[in-house]
Amino acid sequence: MKKSATVNLTSGNLWKVLLLYSLPLFGSAFVQQLYSLVDLLVVGNFAKDGALAVDAIGNATVVINVFLAFAFGANGGCSVVVARHFGENDFKRVRETVYTSLVSYSALCAIIMVLGFSLGSVFLGALDVHGAYYTDCLNYLYIFVGSLPFVFVYNLGCGVCSALGDSKSPFIFLVVSSVLNIGLDFAFVCGLHMDVAGAAWATFISQAISCVLTVIVLFGKLRAIKSADGVAEGQTKIKIFDKRIFKELVITSVPIILQQSFVSVGNFFVNRCINGLDETGDAITGFTTAFKVIIMGTMSMVAMTNGFSNFASQNRAAGEYGRIKKGYWIMCVYMFAICAVFLVIFVTCPEFLTRLFIQKDHLTDAAMNYSVEFLTIVSCFMPVVGVKLISDGAMRGCGGNLGFTVSTFTDLILRVALVYILVACGWGFSGVCWAWAIGWGVGTAVGLSFWLYRYKKFPKEPAPAAENSV
Repeated sequence: MKKSATVNLTSGNLWKVLLLYSLPLFGSAFVQQLYSLVDLLVVGNFAKDGALAVDAIGNATVVINVFLAFAFGANGGCSVVVARHFGENDFKRVRETVYTSLVSYSALCAIIMVLGFSLGSVFLGALDVHGAYYTDCLNYLYIFVGSLPFVFVYNLGCGVCSALGDSKSPFIFLVVSSVLNIGLDFAFVCGLHMDVAGAAWATFISQAISCVLTVIVLFGKLRAIKSADGVAEGQTKIKIFDKRIFKELVITSVPIILQQSFVSVGNFFVNRCINGLDETGDAITGFTTAFKVIIMGTMSMVAMTNGFSNFASQNRAAGEYGRIKKGYWIMCVYMFAICAVFLVIFVTCPEFLTRLFIQKDHLTDAAMNYSVEFLTIVSCFMPVVGVKLISDGAMRGCGGNLGFTVSTFTDLILRVALVYILVACGWGFSGVCWAWAIGWGVGTAVGLSFWLYRYKKFPKEPAPAAENSV
């Protein structure tokens, strides 16, 4: 097999292997979040009414994130299973996993699209979206739902590439797509004055380009793996859909889908609460802007820990438990370094970051204060949630889906409940900020406890990998 096609993560210097593998994953997520922010930047500064346009995108994104939860679940579930079989050097099962994933997740995508088109207005009504930006919000949502096939295939392809040790290819073609997205944003919003719809179409086209590039790279890797089997053409029958693999995918993907979707549903209720804080929309404008900035950091961290799941899965399959233990602490060091950079930027420049996305004429003092407060308080807890994310990633890679699920639901349920409780107790928008911080803290304690329990149970000598458990 060509060296560039796949990378075995079960050997080599841990500091170097994890750094070279994780950085492109971090960069891919960062760039992906950055060009999502470009929608806000361009629309907030060049649309006819920037503040209302930001509100439209912000509320539509809450619903969109529920749909994206399934795409992220497909990515995470497929990548862990592929990494496991790759670590076992079972290349036939690797290919069958990819084909089974394409079939099953295509069916799932079709169901979600039907729900999105038929219930889009119902979702926005439940979110209490109202006023002048309702139509723009609904249009943005519908355009994104139309792009879901590209989103699913792109995420699936990136997950497989990462599972095979190649984190560079997704980064390269995502950068190309991002540059295109930025250019189209300016062309559609500034040049053609399409406002919110223009930003949506720019993202749609960019996602389609990313998908095409991903498919080309993915099938190139599958051909390389096929030649590595050492089996003559036609002697090994590859199943397009394998029931046992489908079961593996369900067991691995469902906790991730539940985690992502429950987080999105939680944000749905949080947005509804914030929409009710004032009639001017300043609270949701400030929150949407600050939340986008925070998400740029946290999703980049999530991508790194998803990569660590693949690392742990490969090494678990190979019986290299010592590498998993050492790799965990090395990832903590890398994570703290990244969190320190985000923390300094977010705490020292909150007003600058807010002004980037909302034109001065449309930015009220109240909206600015809301954004600054959220950024200042929540960003201080990013190192805490970084530990949770690494622990969750390690648990997923080692088959501990229960621990990962419990820690995430603890964080989410507590965070949403505290938003309503603290707002009702008179904390106002500050209650939203502190609910985030407290939820992250408790979720981290739970996730770390599960991981340390799992950590102590590792065999001292290499042994066959166990099945999914706590």
